[in-house]
Amino acid sequence: MRRAMIAGAAAVLAVAMIPAVNALAAGSVTATFTASSDWGTGHEVKVTVTNGSDATVNTWQIAFDLPSGTTISSFWDADVTSSGTRYTATKKSWAGPLAPGASFSWGYIATGAYRAPQNCTINGGACGGGTTPTSSVPTTTRAATSAPPTSTRPPTSSVPTTAVPTTTVPTTGTGGGKKVLGYFVEWGVYQRNYHVKNIVTSGSAAKLTHINYAFGNVTGGACAIGDSYADYDKAYTAADSVDGVADTWDAGALRGSFGQLRKLKKLYPNIKILWSFGGWTWSGGFAQAAANPTAFANSCYNLVEDPRWADVFDGIDIDWEYPNACGLSCDASGFASFRTLMSALRARFGSNNLVTAAITADGTSGGKIDAADYAGAAQYVDWYNVMTYDYFGPWAAQGPTAPHSPLTSYAGIPQAGFYADNAIQKLKSKGIPSAKLLLGIGFYGKGWTGVTQATPGGTATGPAPGTYEPGTEDYKVLKTRCPSTGTIAGTAYAFCGGQWWSYDTPSTITGKMTYSKNQSLGGAFFWELSGDTTNGELITAMRSGLG
Repeated sequence: MRRAMIAGAAAVLAVAMIPAVNALAAGSVTATFTASSDWGTGHEVKVTVTNGSDATVNTWQIAFDLPSGTTISSFWDADVTSSGTRYTATKKSWAGPLAPGASFSWGYIATGAYRAPQNCTINGGACGGGTTPTSSVPTTTRAATSAPPTSTRPPTSSVPTTAVPTTTVPTTGTGGGKKVLGYFVEWGVYQRNYHVKNIVTSGSAAKLTHINYAFGNVTGGACAIGDSYADYDKAYTAADSVDGVADTWDAGALRGSFGQLRKLKKLYPNIKILWSFGGWTWSGGFAQAAANPTAFANSCYNLVEDPRWADVFDGIDIDWEYPNACGLSCDASGFASFRTLMSALRARFGSNNLVTAAITADGTSGGKIDAADYAGAAQYVDWYNVMTYDYFGPWAAQGPTAPHSPLTSYAGIPQAGFYADNAIQKLKSKGIPSAKLLLGIGFYGKGWTGVTQATPGGTATGPAPGTYEPGTEDYKVLKTRCPSTGTIAGTAYAFCGGQWWSYDTPSTITGKMTYSKNQSLGGAFFWELSGDTTNGELITAMRSGLG
């Protein structure tokens, strides 16, 4: 059964108000359990801890019983352990103290239909300022998640970290709100038949704060055009144009996606557009660029600020996969190369343009985050797009099947540390401000075929068929072709006809946006616009979830 969001006129599940007494201060602390989604065989719960006392609460621990047949399968933003049907949720170390009147939310996915937790305590005290229940927090618990120390990616050597200087470049993005950034791919205008106008007709334009146009090439130590026809030459008819006006062949007229983006900005002046360079295919050129970062930065500035389209772009995004590590090819430019490259870009583009980068989400010890000086470069960027997806996929043709974008760890994860929260915590531990980190969402799934096991961890015979490439499919196709049958580690998976897919749904995206807010991140971004439904289901969940 496909998991569905509960909204609008749909039946609203009862909210289990579980009051609690806080022994540390006058007043009370409450824990509110809200079933935000229930699909019969499972449900998602948001737990909100609110400090109703008159003093700061530095830590909290909630213990509660779940009815027989109900077990927690994944959780986020709290450490959860269990002993039988008794669960204990403890505040994570990164979560700050709760000031008087402040709230904090965490969540979990559990099996079976929603039934309210019982016998709740918080910090060993009574629920809701009432009578203390007889049950208490167990003294012995077992870890709810574990992971084997296996590896599926080439190892990289451990390197020292660098703290971020206290001075930062002013951010030129929109206001103080959370960012919702989407990638628009230049090749989407061909087989995918996705154009800038679709951003408007889907309702996505009204929800976006930023668009990254992908990709410009990196070659010969310089930034270069990726596809001149798609970028600025393709002529749009009135019917296909953002503003209903056909392109002309007049001298100096800007056509193609650049011309359409110019029209989009006139209709939605709040949207900032960045030109993204590199990507998986074209990252091999960064090694030569890093050898002379000043020359590279000058070439990029001259291209982005070309008088023909200078008004279209508000800055540059660098997608180097991966500095001093291996992607499609291996880079050996050194630990400092990324920092010096971003420093040169900031110096050339100045403080009135955005300078950002999409970066690895490999937070394992000695992994790709450790391989480059992302901390030292943070002073030069407005934010990082942390690519918290593609952790697992059918490049491991025989499996095990695993979600490609896990938010948290889970029992049986194929590689320990390969999940989003681990990457975010690693980056924060290096001194990178939370507000400079955006959580990544994939608007697509990764899948295997020849699978017989419905749950994660099964064997396979190869990648499942996809519309454009084996093993990859858009959400808009998967939602009906292979509907979600379960969730794990904050994301969804589906089993159908011998195929096993993992992807995010509106419901799991809502949970990830809660995580982004609780972590005080700058917002979230996604790859990429054409994977969403024609009415923008996924971007709507992102925008609503971030508030």
